Amino acid sequence: MADQQTVNVTLVKSLSGRLAAHKACASGLGLRRIHQTVAVTKTPENMGMVRKISYLLKIEEA
Repeated sequence: MADQQTVNVTLVKSLSGRLAAHKACASGLGLRRIHQTVAVTKTPENMGMVRKISYLLKIEEA
């Protein structure tokens, strides 16, 4: 796994009142509550979810 790149993603805005698809993206990334941070592997699928809800996230290279 050392060759796999990861990104640290933190949920900084609430999911309440958001589109169901955006809530599903946050759930798919493993984000449940505000200020929770997860390390996400840089795959096309994960990065697509990150891009879709980027307005809710703080993204940092790991």
